[in-house]
Amino acid sequence: MEFLLDTVHIPDIEKYNAIIPLSGITSNPTICKKEGPFEFFDHMRAIRKIIGLDKTLHVQAVGQTTEAMLADAHTILREIDDQVYIKIPTNEAGLKAIKQLKAENVHVTATAIYTSFQGLLAIQAGADYIAPYYNRMANMNIDATQVIANFVSAIQRDHAQTKVLAASFHNVEQVTTALNTGAQAVTMGVDILKAGLGMPAIGQAVADFTSDWESNFGAGTTIASLS
Repeated sequence: MEFLLDTVHIPDIEKYNAIIPLSGITSNPTICKKEGPFEFFDHMRAIRKIIGLDKTLHVQAVGQTTEAMLADAHTILREIDDQVYIKIPTNEAGLKAIKQLKAENVHVTATAIYTSFQGLLAIQAGADYIAPYYNRMANMNIDATQVIANFVSAIQRDHAQTKVLAASFHNVEQVTTALNTGAQAVTMGVDILKAGLGMPAIGQAVADFTSDWESNFGAGTTIASLS
């Protein structure tokens, strides 16, 4: 089970890399736009320095033709590092690019997946990860849970090495549903992570434990202070 953050905001990456069992960082042009203008390659290299090579960094090609996607991919690998997972949209041009990149032993994440058909083709093309857009599918009355289940079944049946990296979540329930359905990985915005860890009930439980401890052992004490 892998937990990734869908952000390029360095303070958040530094913070949560120290808090959660972070498996990697995903990005796309929309995420980059939210961050505002920045020097792209320097910024991505800074992210890699924070997370290290043992975690995955996913960077999206923006060209619309196969040739442009391949040029973007090769530039990303040259300017950031050769372990980056290149995100490629799962359309005709993208599938051709995925096949070429896998022939070059490049890490690939097939993205912009809305249907079982797209994902199944990307699995057969050899993508390392496929990224179905959970909430976007739900908004289109597509059963996102069933789509993920279809991918998991196909991967198991064909003994494929592809992993399902579910993305585009609106709430914590969608994240847990995707994982319970069999997705091997999820990527979420920091807002989703904060919502999951910041429930009022959690804070109240911690406050109650502190109150009960102090009523028994003294105000301001902790276990460490007793030794």
